[in-house]
This record gives sequence, structure tokens and C-alpha cells, in this order.
Amino acid sequence: MSNYKSYPAYKDSGADWLGDIPENWKAQRTKTIFKLITEPAPKNNNEELLSVYTDIGVKPRRELEERGNKASTTDNYWKVKKGDIIVNKLLAWMGAIGISDYEGVTSPAYDILRKRIDIEPIFYNYLFRNITIRNELKRYSKGIMDMRLRLYFDEFGQIFLPLPPKPEQTAIAQFLDRKTAEIKAFIALKEKTIALLKELKTAIINQAVTKGLDPNVEMKDSGIEWLGEIPKHWDVKKLKYLLKCKLKYGANESAELDNKEYPRYIRITDFGNDGKLKKDTFKSLLPKVAAEYLLKEGDILFARSGGTVGKTFQFKDYGGQACFAGYLIKAEVNEKLFSDYLYTYTKSGVYEKWKDSIFNQATIQNIGADKYSILPVTQPPKKEQKLILEFVNVKSHEIDRSISQAEKEIALIREYQQSLISDAVAGKIDVRGWNAFGSTPENLSLAAEPTETYK
Repeated sequence: MSNYKSYPAYKDSGADWLGDIPENWKAQRTKTIFKLITEPAPKNNNEELLSVYTDIGVKPRRELEERGNKASTTDNYWKVKKGDIIVNKLLAWMGAIGISDYEGVTSPAYDILRKRIDIEPIFYNYLFRNITIRNELKRYSKGIMDMRLRLYFDEFGQIFLPLPPKPEQTAIAQFLDRKTAEIKAFIALKEKTIALLKELKTAIINQAVTKGLDPNVEMKDSGIEWLGEIPKHWDVKKLKYLLKCKLKYGANESAELDNKEYPRYIRITDFGNDGKLKKDTFKSLLPKVAAEYLLKEGDILFARSGGTVGKTFQFKDYGGQACFAGYLIKAEVNEKLFSDYLYTYTKSGVYEKWKDSIFNQATIQNIGADKYSILPVTQPPKKEQKLILEFVNVKSHEIDRSISQAEKEIALIREYQQSLISDAVAGKIDVRGWNAFGSTPENLSLAAEPTETYK
């Protein structure tokens, strides 16, 4: 960390994971700093139910009800005081540990740690939630496999932790609070930029596939409220009239094989909203089972149910055989339409409006082949389709490049944040007397506005 100086002198902490610590610090076992609290909540209590999550730390369950089922009663749950550390024994080594800013109760499946001596709990919150200590937490966890590991306090209590003087703990916590706030603001600006760029990309696609590229072209009413006017020489056809054959549902087979020599089995979860196949979710089907569901170059898959309904994937440039699963529907376009054009159309705002119109008529989010078959699709002449695709590809590439750059900057600043926390809580940098208005990393600007304009 070139922006920050080291302590004048160091000594061996006696703990391999911690290494050398500042000469004026101590290293003590967790059990000498924290005690395990098992104070049951009274019956029929109205206390705030708290949970701890790997990504956000300790939060009231009511704020995140979609993350889990609400407990029918919290009788005999553990009482939590503000400043306590809540430990998810099953996931502590993955970061599910953190300080509570709330009074409340939590499940007996969690451990509650309360300070035994005069310390700054926020300092230890940064320590416990930092990636540096996770291998040590895992080493002391018990179980036969990663997803069954549990960190009991008997073992947790044996881990050596850094113990700076209390004023230094407070200084480090305040330093990290400020730097974390700066980084959070930086990320928020970058994420806002990404969202705006994605909106711009959708708007460009929408304009191209509904109005064309000629601003002076004569228009006509499409007859569809959410589509509006289209160029006079264009048609609007139901999807079923633009296909070589009927829409086809995929195979109702479980995904158990991972033989790379068999056809890949594409499921809804295997591609994101960007339409790209994930590399780490490969599953396959036996060739004789896959034969009826093999994809051809240019085939488009539509998701038909669940939270991903309407998501699309184009099978293109894969370089091998693939088939598709039952919650997907295959469309194979005929000679009236380029496959790329239909796929691009599904990335437009009017496609989203069409989905909304379908959902408004149904009690559940589900679009089957009967609904997809009547999807209205604009049909320019094929020569014009090609020009539209060339235009959209150029603009999309420019925007995607800016999005990628912003995502890289977010990843970089998050990596920097973890490194900064690691160095601060282990005493690798000395933040005593730190200037609250110190600089951010040398190569990162807090400016997050787009650097390019798209016309």
C-alpha cells in the first residue's frame, strides 16, 4: 500500500496466519477477547429477528423476507445486544459473521459473541469479515466436507487474533469506515453508469427494430398499442408465421452427466440475461436422449416460467452439439427473418412491454408456446434487417466496452478494499494520525460518469 506507511517496528505474532504484528500490539486467543452468550429470549417476545449473511452482514429478517422463511416463534432464541458479533457456524468460513447494529434475537443455530474486555467491536467486524482470516476459520471448522463444516466456539476460541491498543482499534475502525464509504460511493456511481449504459443500449435496439434507421421514412400505425408506429413498408407478423416449424419444448430430463463428449444440456440457469453460456455449469445428456432436442446454428431459446421467464438465448458459434431442457422453448426462424434479428428484437423495450401485457392477463408468470407463437415481431425487408443488425452491433460493442471497463473498475476497487482492510487490521499499515481526506488508490478516479457519448 504505497499511500500508507508501516509501523516503526514489528514482532512475531506467534500465529502463522497473522505473521508479524506491530511491536506494541498483542496476539490473543478469541476466547480471551470474546465470550459466548446463550441468553434465551423470553416467551411471546416481540424482539427484532436478526440474521447474518455473507454479503451484507447482520440485518433484520423483516428487511429481507424474500431470503428465507419467517420464524413462527422466537421463543428461546438467543438475545442479541448492539455490538455483539453473530456467527453463522455453518458459513462463518465463507464470511457469514458480523457485528449487530441492532437489539434483537437470533436463531440458536448461530453463536453470539460479546466482548469480554474493553475493545472496539467494529475493528473485529472488519477482521472477521475480511478474506484473510477465512482460511483460519475454515481450518478450525469441523466436518467431512465444505458444505457441512461448522465452526464451534470451542474451536473458534483457540484462534489467535490481533489485539492493538484500544485507541488504535478505534482509529483503524474509523479509517476503514471512511475508506469503505468512499469505495461504496464509487461503486454506486459506477453501477449507476452501468445501468444507464444498459438503458441506452436497450433504447438504441428499440429504436432500430421499431422505427428503422431512416428518420425521414413514412410511418404507419402498427395497430398494436405498445408497439406504436412503424415504417410504412414494414410488416408485423406473429412469431409462428416466421418459423420453419412449430415452437418446441425441451427434454424433461435431469441434469446428471458431465461428459464433455456428449451433447451439452442447456438449461435456464446455464445462461444469463446477456445471453452468454456460463462456463461452470456444464451438463450433458446421452446422445440417444439428446437426439430429438439437438439445436441448430441460429436456433433461439425462450424461457417459459419462473423468475427468468422471457429470457432468451441464441445458439450460435458454439462449436459442438447441444440440446435443451424442458423449461425452454426452441424457435427456428424461416427465410423471412434473420435469426440475429429475432434475437436482437428480444432485447428491445417493446419485447419487455409485450411480456408485461402477457403477465397482466395471467395470475402467474408463465409464457408457454401458445403465447410465444403470437408474439408480434416487426419484419423489415431482409436487406434492411441486415443494416439494422450492423448498426446495432457497432453501437452495442461500444456500449459493452464501456460497461466492461466499469465492471473491471468495480472489481479492482473491491479487491483494493479487501487488501486495505487486510493490511489495516493486521497492522501492515499505520493509520494513526491518518488524514480523513486522504487520497484514493493512485490509479482510480472517483469520477464515474460515462467517458464516451453515443449518438
